[in-house]
Amino acid sequence: MPNPDIPSSPVAKRSLIARLFHGGIRLGLTICVIAVAATAVYFGSSELARRADAVPAPDAAAVTPVSVTPITQENTYIVDRVFIGQVEPQRSADVSFELNGRLEDILVDEGDEVAKGQLLATLDIALLEVERDRLTASRDAIAAQLDFAQKTVERNAKLIEQGFTSQARLDEAVALQDELLSRIGELDAALRDVTVRIEKSSIEAPFAGQITSRHVDGGETLRAGELVLGMVEVVSPQVRIGIPLDVDHTLLSDVEIEIAGTNYRATLATLRPDIDPLTRTRTALFDLEDGLDVAFGQTARVHVNDPVEGAGTWVPTTSLKEGSRGQWTLLVADAQKTVRVATVEVLHAEDERVFVRGVFPDGTVLIDQGPQRVTVGQRVSFDDGQ
Repeated sequence: MPNPDIPSSPVAKRSLIARLFHGGIRLGLTICVIAVAATAVYFGSSELARRADAVPAPDAAAVTPVSVTPITQENTYIVDRVFIGQVEPQRSADVSFELNGRLEDILVDEGDEVAKGQLLATLDIALLEVERDRLTASRDAIAAQLDFAQKTVERNAKLIEQGFTSQARLDEAVALQDELLSRIGELDAALRDVTVRIEKSSIEAPFAGQITSRHVDGGETLRAGELVLGMVEVVSPQVRIGIPLDVDHTLLSDVEIEIAGTNYRATLATLRPDIDPLTRTRTALFDLEDGLDVAFGQTARVHVNDPVEGAGTWVPTTSLKEGSRGQWTLLVADAQKTVRVATVEVLHAEDERVFVRGVFPDGTVLIDQGPQRVTVGQRVSFDDGQ
């Protein structure tokens, strides 16, 4: 083994010096390369900055003008509730005879207008007239007998005073007189019965109106109560509509009713206290104002303005956008005129506007037109100069 205390040989010393020399050269070259690169970078960046400074700066982007509407909070909103019914006359009647008989004549046809008390139809009363004549003759005969009986009573009363007859003869005359009076009363009652039956053999219009149906032609033998004619009152038509129980009846006093595209003012005539078992509604009858041109049976729609408690604001339907997870959003501008997104809840919708509930900081306005022209975070200007 070599002894460490023995000095290195000259060859080893020369090899160490050569390595150190070559290492120094490489280090120097590396430093030179870095220095050259740094100088190039410095001068290159300076040149780029000089050229950039020489190019004119672009104009600032113009601020997009938008149309805005102030957001006004309201505590209630009005819901236009519509309920469907039909037009009907105030009065209608199915006309018939109270007695059996053969129909002699019918004087009206469908569509005819009639006045109250006008004769509409008659039954054959030949048998009743014969009965009336027979009873009249019988009464005349009894009346003649009664006249003789009354004179007999008077004569017997005078003869008793003179003592020429007995009390029994007078009593017999009085009894006969009373009997004849009773028979006269019976015949009078029979004559009144015949007179009433003759009167009931004709039908008169119970009210002024119009004939809607005719069920006989004449010559038929009718039973009592068999339908002959139908008629309705044509003045002041009414509308019958079922109203839900949750509607305040005070809202029905003065309403607007739509019939065949025309609106009529109407007033509440009556609101029945009972509930329809099928529809679970209360029946309301409305009197139409100036509704003489409507047809009975037409569909009618009553519009009831029902106020609903709820804080919110009205916004145009076009400003409403569907957000994530089924939420609805609006584009608004805050006090710094920066576009923001506001999440809202739709409470009520109409054709061109909706009533929404949301949180809007002070100074927030709604972008009501052209929200697709701006993006969130963009600064805008207001068309009205706000």
